[in-house]
Amino acid sequence: MPESAVGSERSQGSSHSAETAPRLFSSNPLITFWSTVIGKKIVMAVTGAVLVGFVIAHMIGNLKIFSGSDEINAYARFLREVGRPELDYGQVLWIVRSVLLLCVLLHIVAAWQLTLLNRKARPVDYRMRKNQEATLASLTMRWGGVLLLVFIIFHLLHFTSGVVGFAPGQYQDLAVYQNVVAGFSIWYVSVFYILAMAALCLHLDHGIWSGLQTLGWSTTRNQRKLKILSRLIALVIFIGFISVPISVMAGWLR
Repeated sequence: MPESAVGSERSQGSSHSAETAPRLFSSNPLITFWSTVIGKKIVMAVTGAVLVGFVIAHMIGNLKIFSGSDEINAYARFLREVGRPELDYGQVLWIVRSVLLLCVLLHIVAAWQLTLLNRKARPVDYRMRKNQEATLASLTMRWGGVLLLVFIIFHLLHFTSGVVGFAPGQYQDLAVYQNVVAGFSIWYVSVFYILAMAALCLHLDHGIWSGLQTLGWSTTRNQRKLKILSRLIALVIFIGFISVPISVMAGWLR
């Protein structure tokens, strides 16, 4: 066979392979959905809803500390024993953690990609004009999100595993009450926690309403009510979380 014919066949084969790959990706509905702006916004809204639900449940669990050490320590044991004997000890908790981790990753990636798309699509003067009209919550979404990511990592190393923030032998597994009092007795840990909760409050203030808008629940008639609802939820969560470190620093929990 002439070399020109062989080269032509190779060229056609390479071209066919290059065309096939995009078709495979484009035929996948999930990838097609993710590749769109509205798809990324819906992913952010749904994962955000899951994370807000967890935050509320976590806050309610934290408030059990005001019922005494027996109550919150028993709650910690319950979270690890739920599902038994069908499931192993702590298995449900790890399933929940895995789902939350996936939601956090999808939320971050979608937010980052949407930010890049917005920068490419919007002129500088338009962004400056929008910033003048934006709320404090919407302006701090990006950097507040970064602070929250740092806080989550610290929080897991602190209260979940006891790797940081405790003297050797001070952290006790499942002794939540004692660990919380010891952890928040360090003033700068409490201050960092309160600042992170302030960032969470601002994030939720804008994020809850934005998610409802993305899912089509916001209209011109109920927009103001939904914004008020988002702010109330954010404030309740903020007050609920910071009540614990403040109580420890004030000596009400000891």
